[in-house]
Amino acid sequence: MPTAPRPEQRPFVHRHHGDERVDEYAWLRDREDPAVLAHLKAENAHTEESLAHLAGLREELFEEYRSRIKETDEDVPARDGAWEYFTRTQEGKQYPLFVRQPVGGVDGDSAGAGDREEVLLDCNEAAEGTDYFALGAFAVSPSGHLLAYSVDTDGSEEFRMRVKDLRTGEHLPDTISPTGYGAAWSADEGFLFYTTLDPAHRPWKLWRHRLGTDQSEDVLIFTEEDESFYLGISRTRSREWLVLDLHATESSEVHVLPTDDPEGQWRLVAARRPGVEYSLEHHTDRFLFVTNDQGPDFRLAQAPVEDPSPERWTDVIPHQEGVRIVSVDAFTDHLVVALRADGRTELDVITVADAERRRMIFEEPIYTVDVGTNREFDTTTLRIDYTSLTTPNSVIDVDLATDARRLRKRQPVLNVDLDRYQSTREWATAPDGTKVPISLVWRDDRPEGGPVLLYGYGSYEHSMDPWFSTLRLSLLDRGVAFAIAHVRGGGELGRSWYEHGKRLEKANTFTDFVAAADYLVDNGWTTRDGLAIRGGSAGGLLVGAVLNLRPDLCAAAVAEVPFVDALTTILDPSLPLTVREWDEWGNPVADPRVYAAMKAYSPFDNVSASRYPAIYATAGLNDPRVSYWEPAKWVARLRDRMTGGGPVLLKTELGAGHGGPSGRYDAWRDEAQVHAFVLDQVGVAKTSA
Repeated sequence: MPTAPRPEQRPFVHRHHGDERVDEYAWLRDREDPAVLAHLKAENAHTEESLAHLAGLREELFEEYRSRIKETDEDVPARDGAWEYFTRTQEGKQYPLFVRQPVGGVDGDSAGAGDREEVLLDCNEAAEGTDYFALGAFAVSPSGHLLAYSVDTDGSEEFRMRVKDLRTGEHLPDTISPTGYGAAWSADEGFLFYTTLDPAHRPWKLWRHRLGTDQSEDVLIFTEEDESFYLGISRTRSREWLVLDLHATESSEVHVLPTDDPEGQWRLVAARRPGVEYSLEHHTDRFLFVTNDQGPDFRLAQAPVEDPSPERWTDVIPHQEGVRIVSVDAFTDHLVVALRADGRTELDVITVADAERRRMIFEEPIYTVDVGTNREFDTTTLRIDYTSLTTPNSVIDVDLATDARRLRKRQPVLNVDLDRYQSTREWATAPDGTKVPISLVWRDDRPEGGPVLLYGYGSYEHSMDPWFSTLRLSLLDRGVAFAIAHVRGGGELGRSWYEHGKRLEKANTFTDFVAAADYLVDNGWTTRDGLAIRGGSAGGLLVGAVLNLRPDLCAAAVAEVPFVDALTTILDPSLPLTVREWDEWGNPVADPRVYAAMKAYSPFDNVSASRYPAIYATAGLNDPRVSYWEPAKWVARLRDRMTGGGPVLLKTELGAGHGGPSGRYDAWRDEAQVHAFVLDQVGVAKTSA
């Protein structure tokens, strides 16, 4: 194995609450120090050299991915007025094209309209000359004549917005930079609303831009001074209201403005209250609210548009413990409620005329379903997205009146017999007796006790619902099963599942994952030498914390953009996201108990003199969410302290951010690197059967 880089140790002492922590690699935070970039490049070279023996396997995996994917493809057109909008991918191109065509054909299809299609934005052309490309806003004006879109070219999640006249294909002089995510049009298309970021990368200001004027003349509408709150702008499906959403982790505040009165006075719906969250949807003469004001699993409430104050909120669906209401989508004659029950995603339909409520039923025992792209308010057809560990992503149109369903598209998977893949759900027992669900998928000829790749996240109430992956088939075809540990801190089993995996109870996330791993070994699914684990971002924190708890847990670990220097980051309010994150992790600056709890699990602070498994970590130099120096410091300390095992490798994307490479082929090559690393470490670095 090649010799790993050894960055210079420049000890720095962190002091809080009478405690001292020595950080020998704090200097890696200084991007202006030439030694930092030199070290990251040396790490990349070391990783490439260390994995050179897998070059053939990586290429084989990449070609397998391509052989299963229909590279030139389109999604199902979504109607919006006189147009249907869709995206197209083309073989050899990294990015999609955004396209529309006039509504035509039979039964809402647009056969024969293709010769009149318009390419609104070719992201490949827009990305020319850049190593990274991502959209932050894509908003077609109400008439369909104008497109406002914004672009990030370095992964920093700061965007430059432009306006394109879709009638001529020419860009207007209007340029707005930098902006945050999102944009919304006024009804008359004379104004565009957008957000900007504060120095900590928090969306905090809402602006109104008059089309045809310079950005310097834009009007500041709102400033959110509370650093725990984010600001967002959107428009209701009814097109009647602009929505200014202010949200912290545990509190919300919404202001609304009629889209036909862009220079009018914004109206506060309900003032923020600690611990009370709500979101707003518009339906004719009422607003609908999904809120936890009467219970942790939320209720669906309504109030008249003329007076939507909380005192007027009445139940549409009352709070029910264990049934987590997630969102509501309003249409003229129906409401569609997304919820979680019994560890599954569900959709309920409410008929407006008689308030009848029914649940959509699906055949598979474990699946993921959600409301898809539905641009129009006055419709009786609902588009939903459906998938499972064995069912490719499917677009289904549902008649809201009869529940009749039409499969519009199932993700093509080429050269594969999908009937050979099987899935199930198992339950592990955590140390406190809590039952932790595990979702598994494998190919039917997998040898008993073969390798398993166990994935986890467990933060922010984000649920890791089962999903299909074409790329994952290359693991399954080599006898590796894939498993998801649905640990506390996520939202799979309702709000309480989240509450018992955050702040002072964060350790449950890690012990749940260890219990899931032990269950898989103890019940014959795999062996220690055949087990690999994976997580990204807060899931990378999970991986790092678990490895400190149980360095013997597995043979290999993949930690992508991992939040591994958690305590140092959450102690520094100047960093992006930190103050807002106090609702998730607790405030270690003010509370010694939180400080002690975080110090006890923060991966960087707890690396021990132990034998660690092989570790592959990634970072993004421009990542505004998890700074590159967190995994860089962690890898360096692991190498300093571990008594054996490894290797410990780091790859840093020098021109990207939190999500890694932006182009699809680059992303596939990154995944081939991860898969090859895992297969090598669990002893299956062979060609597929």
